[in-house]
Amino acid sequence: MGIVKGRSRAGLFIGFLFIVNVGFCVFAQESSNEERKIYVVHLGVRRHDDSELVSESHQRMLESVFESAEAARESIVYNYHHGFSGFAARLTDSQAKQLSDRPDVFSVAPNRKVELQSTRIYDYLGLSPSFPSGVLHESNMGSDLVIGFLDSGVWPESPAYNDEGLGPIPKHWKGKCVAGEDFDPAKHCNKKLVGAKYFTDGFDENNSGISEEDFMSPRGYRGHGTMVSSIAASSFVPNVSYGGLAPGVMRGAAPKARIAMYKIVWDRALLMSSTATMVKAFDEAINDGVDVLSISLASAAPFRPIDSITGDLELGSFHAVMKGIPVIAGASNTGPEAYTVANVFPWMLTVAATNIDRTFYADMTFGNNITIIGQAQYTGKEVSAGLVYIEHYKTDTSSMLGKVVLTFVKEDWEMASALATTTINKAAGLIVARSGDYQSDIVYNQPFIYVDYEVGAKILRYIRSSSSPTIKISTGKTLVGRPIATQVCGFSSRGPNGLSPAILKPDIAAPGVTILGATSQAYPDSFGGYFLGTGTSYATPVVAGLVVLLKALHPDWSPAALKSAIMTTAWKTDPSGEPIFAEGEPRKLADPFDYGAGLVNAERAKDPGLVYDMNIDDYIHYFCTTGYNDTSITIITGKPTKCSSPLPSILDLNYPAITIPDLEEEVTVTRTVTNVGPVDSVYRAVVEPPRGVEIVVEPETLVFCSNTKKLGFKVRVSSSHKSNTGFFFGSFTWTDGTRNVTIPLSVRTRVLNP
Repeated sequence: MGIVKGRSRAGLFIGFLFIVNVGFCVFAQESSNEERKIYVVHLGVRRHDDSELVSESHQRMLESVFESAEAARESIVYNYHHGFSGFAARLTDSQAKQLSDRPDVFSVAPNRKVELQSTRIYDYLGLSPSFPSGVLHESNMGSDLVIGFLDSGVWPESPAYNDEGLGPIPKHWKGKCVAGEDFDPAKHCNKKLVGAKYFTDGFDENNSGISEEDFMSPRGYRGHGTMVSSIAASSFVPNVSYGGLAPGVMRGAAPKARIAMYKIVWDRALLMSSTATMVKAFDEAINDGVDVLSISLASAAPFRPIDSITGDLELGSFHAVMKGIPVIAGASNTGPEAYTVANVFPWMLTVAATNIDRTFYADMTFGNNITIIGQAQYTGKEVSAGLVYIEHYKTDTSSMLGKVVLTFVKEDWEMASALATTTINKAAGLIVARSGDYQSDIVYNQPFIYVDYEVGAKILRYIRSSSSPTIKISTGKTLVGRPIATQVCGFSSRGPNGLSPAILKPDIAAPGVTILGATSQAYPDSFGGYFLGTGTSYATPVVAGLVVLLKALHPDWSPAALKSAIMTTAWKTDPSGEPIFAEGEPRKLADPFDYGAGLVNAERAKDPGLVYDMNIDDYIHYFCTTGYNDTSITIITGKPTKCSSPLPSILDLNYPAITIPDLEEEVTVTRTVTNVGPVDSVYRAVVEPPRGVEIVVEPETLVFCSNTKKLGFKVRVSSSHKSNTGFFFGSFTWTDGTRNVTIPLSVRTRVLNP
């Protein structure tokens, strides 16, 4: 059941939450037999500065649907009373409906599950600590800021949390470390790990979503939380590798930033959390004083219908942004199909994943003394064995024992099936040939090697030409630099934005393949406390750490200004100037629905020149354009609101991208830029229009001075296409000759809308 308030048309959500456990009833005869469930109830901004008064108001509201004050009190799972007002409680469906009908309630939604989604990354992105200047040194590596993570906990003994050389904990920090199973704040927290809390009350009464192996404390059995926090903010750790792969010095994007972990992910199999615990963690993080939030979470499958999205991650992030806290979230891992991107709201900075210029390989030397390299993340010893080709690996298993198997596949599931079959039948190794430029992310203790079809065909010719084919496979090796091409990974979720097609998503791309990070030493896949991770989960903290550096340089910039700086300065090629591709069938050049504005470039982002800033009025604009009524917008923002009639256009939201999903007749789009560069600056417009689209900018020149820091402009867009098209892409740039402030243009012509 989902009860959604706050809009005048279906298909859209907004509001913050409050959780209630369905179980007690207003009328005993009506609901005594009803199932109790956790609901999240969102009441918008706080009406009192005193958190106790806020909690008392929640109690009174619950008493209106319960038989007694005691029953109401016992139903409460969480009170949200720091950054916003709301609660989580155990309610019956009928009680949830009664609360939803109240005019002072923004939304009521059932508790749901959400999923989670370094030695080379930052050198690849041009951020070397050996450079005497640059954003790393100018920001003091983020020393005065705290980055918060909503994730699976920490392994506090990891060298990533070493606080050697760090100064005092920032004065604005109000958070703390909470004791629990095998976690002693006095022992495990320091000037690096400054906050660690855990949340369990949002699960059912039996805590059935919590793994038996996990710790009832901030300590995380699974390494995901330790991984993401180390990628963003690990201290310098020398001589790190994963079984010899990816050797070097591990460091985070902001090596001196402080870390706060909010453990909300417990599920044993799927690394899931609940919306109730997540909202509570947002509330705590806002109150504790985090400066940036990194969230590698997205909605769990099956895909929720858009009209049932209420509260949780999207609204928790909205309240954080309203408090000046940038929220960075992953695009999710359901690509490369279109319309799969998650975390699509305009206040979030949504991250896609690319590879980097590093790969892992093994030498294959055949019985004819020819050596070929193949992609492999193999950490074992050298293997010598016979070689066999198996076409039907599911049925022809008798010849696998002790041999290295060659097979050809087309799909990911076939590769996984071949791997499982050869493992079960005790093959010595597996060579998989498949089409395309595939990026393997499997770490395997037996030789598992990927090659393309052409190389696979060469190996097959050797097998058929020899009466006793053999192969010798070396241990895995690391290759850095050319000729590895940068590409958006196939798993990285793609746009367009299914909720608001005129809002570009994803926003930016960052490395997210075979990223070395710290992990839990208790986790089976750990190799000496380190792991190679792949997913947008690991691209997200890359950007979050870079945002920490930018915020340290520009503490007065809003989350939207920081986001604009990241987007308008992004690389459209890889750092060496080569094209960025998008993995898929077929592989193609990447476009804004693959990588947003491009590949993150923090050195350029520190001095963007102009920013597309947004404040509460811009977000009210968004809410009005997407159908929320005045009362709901007033509740969520705390600002009395009356949407204009006719409603404003979503195309005019001051976003650092222009996306027009349905261009019929000529439209005029407005934007405003704020000068954050030299006071006296002149910018001129440069347009690369999408194919068949005419772009006219008015005015063509912007002149800034001490009295003029903000200027608006108009972009007239028309199409010469005579029939419906797909999206075509271009760009629009303001340039002062030194700084190029570039935003993507994405236009789809609709001569006749279906």
